Amino acid sequence: MTPDDFPKVFQILRAHRDRVGQASVTEISQSHKRDPYRVLISCLISLRTKDEVTAEASKRLFHLADTPGRMLRVPQATLAETIFPAGFYRNKAATILEVSRTIIDKFHGNVPDSIEELLTLKGVGRKTANLVVTLGFGKPGICVDTHVHRITNRWGILAASTPDKTEQKLREILPKRYWIPINDLLVTYGRTLCKPISPLCSQCRVSPFCLRVGVVHSR
Repeated sequence: MTPDDFPKVFQILRAHRDRVGQASVTEISQSHKRDPYRVLISCLISLRTKDEVTAEASKRLFHLADTPGRMLRVPQATLAETIFPAGFYRNKAATILEVSRTIIDKFHGNVPDSIEELLTLKGVGRKTANLVVTLGFGKPGICVDTHVHRITNRWGILAASTPDKTEQKLREILPKRYWIPINDLLVTYGRTLCKPISPLCSQCRVSPFCLRVGVVHSR
């Protein structure tokens, strides 16, 4: 795959996403006019949690509270019960409260809009920070989760050992118009076709452009 192939590849990815649906955090963002607090909290819930569980847990939680101030009025046990069965739901409930408190105390109740400031919040890494910046504020950024890391390395357009290094490489080679959508598109593609083990290469329209780096078995 070369940069000249990107327009065709992203067209294929968008068509697939339109058929199977968006990632939960993207849907939450678009449903609530890019509310950065909802994006941030749903990202925290999504860690090590299936997409469909994240969507339902976030919906239940935001029915109770959708701002930092309102969230702090909900008991931690209630938050944990509400987001169950999200992975590590008790720890996440504590993190949500701590993050909400920090936003009020340090950022005057507003979610910060820079990656550097977001990284000061408990539980927030570069993946979450980039997702909040892009989906919550519409600012340039590349959110690299396990799907983006795996698939772009599998394509052979880069060779990076960690998601952070993949992000750095993508910032160098990927045109900015693809920065924001790449996460939503590859999360969907990675969940349904370009799976970690035995990807469905026979059904993949991107396969003519893919070097299949590291693929041992496929279907």
